[in-house]
Amino acid sequence: MKNEIHPSNYRLVVFKDMSNGYQFLTKSCVETKENITYEDGNEYPVYKLEISSASHPFYTGKTNFVDTAGRIDKFNKRFAKKK
Repeated sequence: MKNEIHPSNYRLVVFKDMSNGYQFLTKSCVETKENITYEDGNEYPVYKLEISSASHPFYTGKTNFVDTAGRIDKFNKRFAKKK
């Protein structure tokens, strides 16, 4: 193996799905700014996801709409004035 090609900050990180609250713990080197207390009582860095396998329609078999940017509200406000 070559020296100094692997990341130095490889550690346990909690990934949290913000659409349904699902969390899982895995090793990663992703940059994080926040910490969270996981189910085991230990504190880990947390990376927030908009969608994961627990909420993605392909894996769940359900179609659900995730509007994280408020696009529907912006559209309704813009075109409600013209009525």
